[in-house]
Amino acid sequence: MNKELVIKSTTDNLARVRDFITSTAKDVGFNNETVGEMVLAVDEACTNVIKHAYKYSPDRTITVNIEFVDGKFRISITDNGIHFNPSTVPDPDIKVYHKEKRTGGLGMFLMKKLMDEVSYNTLNEDRNQVILVKYLN
Repeated sequence: MNKELVIKSTTDNLARVRDFITSTAKDVGFNNETVGEMVLAVDEACTNVIKHAYKYSPDRTITVNIEFVDGKFRISITDNGIHFNPSTVPDPDIKVYHKEKRTGGLGMFLMKKLMDEVSYNTLNEDRNQVILVKYLN
């Protein structure tokens, strides 16, 4: 199974992405809790693209592709914005984060906690891709 959704890079379109992930994940047999976790991870990834790769430019595109093969639900999110190096983002100290009442900046941490696999790739000079994988047990 392979499905694709292409959206313009505005937060208004995140509801379409959430619906796309929800309906497809439920169709292949994920439970509501797991679907919710995947939706949150994908929402964080797309929000990062909008904020950081595209600097809120609303006329760019984000491609969300879902593949489901051999029990692996693979979500790839592709953009052609500013490159990102995930190794520059340390895991947060949650106790300090909470104590300081900070907000934002937990997207990478959440994605890693909610998904079974998270990887970032630079496809070529102007294309980036984050891949989020969840196993159907």
